[in-house]
Amino acid sequence: MAAEQAPTANEYILHHLTFLSNKEPKGILDFSVIHWDSVFFSVALAILFAGSFYLAARKATSGVPGKFQNFIELLVEKVNEQVGEAFHVSSPLIAPLGLTIFCWILLFNAMDVLPVDLLPWAAHGIGVEHLKVVPSTDLNITFAMSLSVFVLIIFYSIKMKGLGGFIGEFTLQPFTAKNPFVKVLLMPANLILEVVPFLARPISLSLRLYGNLFAGEMIFLLLAALTLAGVQQLQHFSGWVFLVVQFLLALVWAIFHLLVITLQAFIFMVLTIVYLAMAHEHH
Repeated sequence: MAAEQAPTANEYILHHLTFLSNKEPKGILDFSVIHWDSVFFSVALAILFAGSFYLAARKATSGVPGKFQNFIELLVEKVNEQVGEAFHVSSPLIAPLGLTIFCWILLFNAMDVLPVDLLPWAAHGIGVEHLKVVPSTDLNITFAMSLSVFVLIIFYSIKMKGLGGFIGEFTLQPFTAKNPFVKVLLMPANLILEVVPFLARPISLSLRLYGNLFAGEMIFLLLAALTLAGVQQLQHFSGWVFLVVQFLLALVWAIFHLLVITLQAFIFMVLTIVYLAMAHEHH
């Protein structure tokens, strides 16, 4: 009877991929749908990040620093190095922005290393049917972050170059001419060639982060599905083999995934710095 009531692998995976939302979406795009789990964990991890750095600043000492202070100082130093290499204009915003992006996304991604059933099981105990705990596997979250960066790119481009200079970057290159009439004729081709990669920036930022973390989550779910098969056959030797194989594979993937989640946070931060540096440059 227990085996009949146990979910299939497909049902198990679909259940874990379902968001806790205010309602079912109508169509592909429905902006009235809110994923409460993504909002909750995004805010909670932001508070964790801000609170940790606040405590580190309050307890900072000029004497022998503790391990946590050493870690924070190393993190800040490395981010400042990346900003210094890519951003050659003095700005009080870029380094704090890069640090915030890296730490926040790293915390998002780190939730993927938790056992896939741990928090959903706890939530089920208080009556919450669905719970997705990794904000970066929600396309709404990754697009929101990339669009925020995109708005900053446009803002700094117009601020540093003026509206005419900003528009000129799309219409006066890569093809140019000394003759004004020819220059006007080349503007449509320039506009197409420049606008497409410009608009691709937030899309690529978002989809790169989402795709890598969603793939990682799927692998963890597939490995967990092996546990279902093993638990249902514990009376046989093959069931124990399933459990051992699942544990070993999950351990190997979790260790490798630590590199993936860190790398994706780093890439998002570096590309943000590079795009903002390009917004400050005059061509």
